Amino acid sequence: MATSGESKCLGCEQTVNSAEEIQFNRRRFHKRCFVCVDCQKSLDGKTAKTHPSGVHCQSCYTRKFGESNDPSAKGANKFSQKFGGSDRCPRCSKAVYAAEKVMGGGKSWHKTCFRCAMCGKSLESTTVTDKDGEIYCKVCYAKHFGPKGFGLGNAAMLEQRE
Repeated sequence: MATSGESKCLGCEQTVNSAEEIQFNRRRFHKRCFVCVDCQKSLDGKTAKTHPSGVHCQSCYTRKFGESNDPSAKGANKFSQKFGGSDRCPRCSKAVYAAEKVMGGGKSWHKTCFRCAMCGKSLESTTVTDKDGEIYCKVCYAKHFGPKGFGLGNAAMLEQRE
């Protein structure tokens, strides 16, 4: 039972004391529990983005919800669009300059962000496939979005042998 001086961690709902506590948006977490709800990456106050579904890292937040929830980033994006600024990387939402730009799925990416959304493998223009605004290697794309079923075509081959 928590006393008046103790509080519960939002991540694990266990008692958290001030020595092991991180506060974010007036919520308390153990340091080990302050992670992205999607990828489990450790967060800090600068990289965390809040949503009713939980706390996310910048990459997962952008992938799921389309843009940063940081008002200053939204203003900067409007400014760059109005005054001819650079494109924004869909993975990290940071500016993409010509020297680091890779095109894929109709979008501009940083070379370091141009990776498969599932396995993290670095991609090239010949190995990239896209679906719903995200990029994948050909193997992951085929495994997760390709044709499903067992033995497609095998029954016809067996009938021809008989």
